[in-house]
Amino acid sequence: MLEEYMNMFEKVIIFALAAMMSIVVLITTVELGLVLVKDLIAPPTSLLTINEVLDLFGLFLLVLIGIELLHTIKTYALEHIVHAEVVLTVALIAIGRKVIILDIKEISGFVLIGIGFIIIALCIGYYYFKKGLLMKNPE
Repeated sequence: MLEEYMNMFEKVIIFALAAMMSIVVLITTVELGLVLVKDLIAPPTSLLTINEVLDLFGLFLLVLIGIELLHTIKTYALEHIVHAEVVLTVALIAIGRKVIILDIKEISGFVLIGIGFIIIALCIGYYYFKKGLLMKNPE
């Protein structure tokens, strides 16, 4: 009986997370559309400034992160497995977003070195994960 209760509780939580993530992705997508329209109909001194482009890229990547997280939740709900490839992909997109919107003038050198190490570690992890998949399935 306890196991049935825990399984039902887990399903409710997964459904709630998926619903909330869907709402966040939808709101972020609408926000991206509004920002894009606002930037394009503004008085044209130049089409888009560098900061506006960086904000747009950040929002695009934020939507992608949300979609990947939604995919992770869906996969877990259906298979009860968290796929390492999806987690690594989300982490790479998130750190890529951070690098794109980073203001170099306000960040210390140690933070930049740390971000570099995170990128290297994620890339090495992704490489070995993919290499392991290829060794398993040499098709």
